[in-house]
Amino acid sequence: MDEIKQRMDRLAAEIEEHNRAYYDLDSPTIEDSEYDALMRQLRQLEEEYPEYASADSPTQRVGGSVSAQFEEVAHTVQMGSLQDVFSYEEVTAFTAKVRAALGEEGITSPLFMAEPKIDGLSVSLEYRDGRFVRGSTRGNGFVGEDVTANLRTIRSIPMKIDTDISYLEVRGEVYMPREVFGRLMMTEDRSFKNPRNAAAGSLRQKDPSVTARRELDIIVFNVQQCEGRTFTSHKESIDLLRKLGFHTIDCTPVTTDREITDAIKKIGEERVSYPLDTDGAVIKIDDLAQRRMLGATAKVPRWAVAFKYPPEEKETTLLDVEVSVGRTGALTPTAVFEPVELAGTTVSRAVLHNQEFISSRDIRIGDRIMVRKAGEIIPEVLRSVSHGENSVPYLLPENCPVCGTKAVQEDAALRCPNPSCPAQIQRSLIHFVSKDAMDIEGLGEKVIIQLTESKMVKSPADLYSLTVDRLATLDRMGRKSADNIVKAIDKSRSQPLDRVIFALGIREIGSAAAKLLADRFGSMDAILAAGREDIASIDGFGDIMADNLYRAMRDESYVLLIGRLREAGVTMAYEKAQTADTLAGKVFVLTGTLPTMGRSEAKAMIEAAGGKVTGSVSKKTDYVVAGEAAGSKLDKANELGIAVIDEDELVRMIGG
Repeated sequence: MDEIKQRMDRLAAEIEEHNRAYYDLDSPTIEDSEYDALMRQLRQLEEEYPEYASADSPTQRVGGSVSAQFEEVAHTVQMGSLQDVFSYEEVTAFTAKVRAALGEEGITSPLFMAEPKIDGLSVSLEYRDGRFVRGSTRGNGFVGEDVTANLRTIRSIPMKIDTDISYLEVRGEVYMPREVFGRLMMTEDRSFKNPRNAAAGSLRQKDPSVTARRELDIIVFNVQQCEGRTFTSHKESIDLLRKLGFHTIDCTPVTTDREITDAIKKIGEERVSYPLDTDGAVIKIDDLAQRRMLGATAKVPRWAVAFKYPPEEKETTLLDVEVSVGRTGALTPTAVFEPVELAGTTVSRAVLHNQEFISSRDIRIGDRIMVRKAGEIIPEVLRSVSHGENSVPYLLPENCPVCGTKAVQEDAALRCPNPSCPAQIQRSLIHFVSKDAMDIEGLGEKVIIQLTESKMVKSPADLYSLTVDRLATLDRMGRKSADNIVKAIDKSRSQPLDRVIFALGIREIGSAAAKLLADRFGSMDAILAAGREDIASIDGFGDIMADNLYRAMRDESYVLLIGRLREAGVTMAYEKAQTADTLAGKVFVLTGTLPTMGRSEAKAMIEAAGGKVTGSVSKKTDYVVAGEAAGSKLDKANELGIAVIDEDELVRMIGG
């Protein structure tokens, strides 16, 4: 059973890293189909072994977070995601379940709507007395980012609407038209992988004028809240939004499974001619009362699904295999092939992962290969179609291509064991200065490469001895820029301990795990002295994570780095946000909409008073804080006999 728990922990950790890359960094590292497969594996394991399921599992929430550069916005109505399906059989199973549930209420032939699923960045637009007052990103579904100034630059968003509705909140998808994306790639030095990433990166700019230049657009597809007008159906609400001047989604009414399948096929055939990217078709119940009857799970509504189209595949010729060295020393092979057009963009490279991946597909230089862009994001080599003349099986090099050290096999990866390898140092530094780690502004990849190639920096600790004079000697580095970097480095000394732990770049230890370590041990000294069992006992840690951390804390290179960072004045103790112990040891679950505060605010209050907030109700739960429209969590609390309180009672418990 320990092996099952470890597997679930590994899957959850891997999914969290992919969530961060996709939602927060706007730079996905895995294609949709692979991500979906990971989520399915984890969801299936949680169903089979519920005793190992964590309330913090990525299956229980939307994957994004909130950037520190924007103000937080608590969503009164959750901006959730949809359940993905990948075959017509799964769509039919969904409609059968819906019809069965509604049939119990005497509804025999519910009306569905079929509409394209726009591949962009989900946002909320709020209007008071007809004027646009605020816009925000989805974030994690409960809390997003205030990007009002940037949204005002999108010309298709009406700043004023002619209506007697006192308050209106709508949800839409911001996207970058394919034509605009093509121009962007030609005129600016950008590495956006596709229009979706370009749209997300453009909307989250500090300078609204940059957003304005990117010519973003939006399609609105839902009414989140409305005061002063009621609707009986989705189509009725969309029709009104269209009259008010919004660019709205195209809805097709369908009833039978045949009509639903035909609508999905039609959208799939027509989407290549759309001026924007789509990644599926949404099937949803039209009647709003029926939606309320069906309800929702913790993460997705039961009245809608998103059908994902199979990825486009094309044949091309493999020209070469390039091998790069990552932060942890992993040798990663990348296929270089003749450019092909896939999902609206030209691709010529795809990661081959490892030797096992290459050998299992018998991929050789010179082969005709089949490639795809699953999820319309990350290219992948599927298989070899035919071998080139005189081709030979490809084998990864025995030695590191950068430093020449003999590579070693660890699990599925071939690694360079030399911690002084220039490639590893560069990648480690890039990670160390990144936003979620030490957040040293101005130290981009190009500057890091110059610092390492000039031998000015050989370790993250060397950054703290840099001076303006030394930095100013770098190519294209003025004294003003050098001074700003030195100030940013100095500022990073006060980053909290969890960021320092994450910045160390220990394998399997992401930002969430680093926070757990800081919470549990309180100081770097305590972490250095911790036993393996102490580490493994942390809720959310698996044996592999514990092993990696335990070994790292006894590795001479890590111990030396931590010592040098300590001497440089970097934070080595953790200051917890807790300010009282009124709720010490108590476990809370939040459900429904609270009268005066968002969930994030309520969670912060509870944690500051020493309590803990989890995402699901169990026998370990002490209190369920219920607001308006509380759902299945309230039912579960009543079933288990757990105390249910409201917002007022929570405030009284904390002490006013």
